[in-house]
Amino acid sequence: MKLLRHGDRGSEKPGLLHSDGTIRDLSGVVPDIAGSVLSDEGQARLRAVDPSTLPVVDPATRLGACVGGTGKFICIGLNYADHAAESNLPVPPEPVIFMKATSAICGPNDPIIIPRKSEKTDWEVELAVIIGTHAKYVSEADALNHVAGYAVANDVSERHFQQERAGQWTKGKSCDNFGQLGPWLVTRDEVPDPQDLAMYCRVNGQTMQDGSSRTMVYGVAHLISYLSQFMSLHPGDVISTGTPPGVGMGQKPPRYLRAGDVVELGIQGLGDQRQDCVDDN
Repeated sequence: MKLLRHGDRGSEKPGLLHSDGTIRDLSGVVPDIAGSVLSDEGQARLRAVDPSTLPVVDPATRLGACVGGTGKFICIGLNYADHAAESNLPVPPEPVIFMKATSAICGPNDPIIIPRKSEKTDWEVELAVIIGTHAKYVSEADALNHVAGYAVANDVSERHFQQERAGQWTKGKSCDNFGQLGPWLVTRDEVPDPQDLAMYCRVNGQTMQDGSSRTMVYGVAHLISYLSQFMSLHPGDVISTGTPPGVGMGQKPPRYLRAGDVVELGIQGLGDQRQDCVDDN
């Protein structure tokens, strides 16, 4: 299934993408794409519904982030060896973990808002993993059983805030609209191998990133198991698993986003995003 959330920001309704290409409203079936709905049992209940009986949503309706109730947005840094190289940093001996504020989460086609005093706003296409059931001290062999599904994420980053000002990375990662998520949550049964997904990012029509989850240093199962040794993972938590090379700071010379730029990104089988860049006036 491809689950989604549609409607105005802050009042999104649950929905799904029907096989005929229409968006169907699930608000008469479940309250949100969140919580227990993300479990295997919750998904089974949705599969029992005939999508053709559900109301059709106007295709012009805004799509929100594809999951609600996210308590943690966990990001993995430098998880592609070639991206670490373009960042002039070594491949880490263990996953680099940082948090993105949940207030950064927005819809897949919502604009990238370039914050005030920004000098180096950058793009990062990433495979996002959405947790479906509580995970604590899980083994790598069992880790994927805790996954509700997968989605496209844009881990938008302000490199000056992130790297050139004192403190941790979080403040360069958490500005408003720095976490586009969706267009849909593709349930794990439709993604047989999360380590074999092509991904791309274009800026103003020019391909900047052209990679694959095959080149991750630490794969999805390892990341879930690893994180669960330090914190409980809950339904709706998002793990953004790192980006392949081609980000703005890796260009020669570096290239960063400005108002008027258009960013397009996507992952094989998981859909596509499109964002206009605007200033935060």
